[in-house]
Amino acid sequence: MSSSSRKALFFILLVALAYVSYAYMIKPANKHLTDQRAKVTQKQSKLSELQRATAAAVDLNKQLQKVEEAIKTFESKLPPTSEIDNVLTDITVIAQKQNLVPKAIRTQKNKDNRGYIEQPLEMELEGNFQSYYAFLLELEKLDRITKIRELSLKKKNKFEGHTEARFVVSVFFQNSGA
Repeated sequence: MSSSSRKALFFILLVALAYVSYAYMIKPANKHLTDQRAKVTQKQSKLSELQRATAAAVDLNKQLQKVEEAIKTFESKLPPTSEIDNVLTDITVIAQKQNLVPKAIRTQKNKDNRGYIEQPLEMELEGNFQSYYAFLLELEKLDRITKIRELSLKKKNKFEGHTEARFVVSVFFQNSGA
């Protein structure tokens, strides 16, 4: 065997060894590496999704806490039904403080809603217009939730600025059955 044939055989052996190394070692390692990178990418996308969901859940928790605080505030302004006489007394005191003369106060049928009861009170008052305005402003400042309905003013002919008012004020209470 001559030196050139040895060199050719050695070259062929080296090429064959390189091919076998590539086919049985490097190619599977590259495939495995590609598969692992795909899995990592998939897990990273799931992780970022989870982080977004966690951030949204934190925001939802904050919003839920705000809603719960608003409900507590709302409920604190809803007295129990047994306190209707106190509310009626407060309204009467405000009217008298504003120099309004209560002519009649009648309770109407209450309306039972989910979570609260609405008790309408029909009132008739006499006094001047400025007193009505001050009365309504003070009524608005009460720690109770109230709503004025069906307000009507009539001018009295006896005195200038003297009026008679008829209105329905609705007072809201906690529904003990809810």
